[in-house]
Amino acid sequence: MDPTLEPLARSLREAPVVDRDGYEYFVHGVTDGVPSIEPAVLEAIADGIRERIDLEGVDALVAPEAMGIHHGTALSLATRVPLVVVRKRAYGFPEEVAVHQETSYGESDLYLNGVDAGDRVVLIDDVLSSGGTIEAVCEALEAVDAEIVDVVTVLRRVDADHEDVSRDVTSLLDVRVRDGKLEVVD
Repeated sequence: MDPTLEPLARSLREAPVVDRDGYEYFVHGVTDGVPSIEPAVLEAIADGIRERIDLEGVDALVAPEAMGIHHGTALSLATRVPLVVVRKRAYGFPEEVAVHQETSYGESDLYLNGVDAGDRVVLIDDVLSSGGTIEAVCEALEAVDAEIVDVVTVLRRVDADHEDVSRDVTSLLDVRVRDGKLEVVD
């Protein structure tokens, strides 16, 4: 394992798993903000992303509300690349793009503002499970003719069905739920 990610991996080992309508959902600061996230974990995430993707010439980091925000913020502070948050509420701006997301455990609408045609962006989110959020945000970015440089998630659930994801996703760690426990997959 990449030593940079050891604080993240260590923090995942005791994450509880709960049932959300038949979906085994793990609860962790990275994905839920519960329990708290240690600064060393956020630093490891920002460092891990910087090691894996090229941010040269990127105009904005794009993070969906809610759980992409803290990862986008940590990366923005580390790189000085501005952050755009895709919100769960409409503001009614003329250029606003609305998209519908469906995930393994729910669905909602998202609203993109602040990204223009030709902007080079990196999408960052907490976890790749079904891919519903990633696909929805990428559709919104494509609708405004932004250039998606990379899509990155902190975690990828290797025990989930990603068939809805039509693009490459860079992830820091692979995880799975087995026998009611979260495992980091080497």
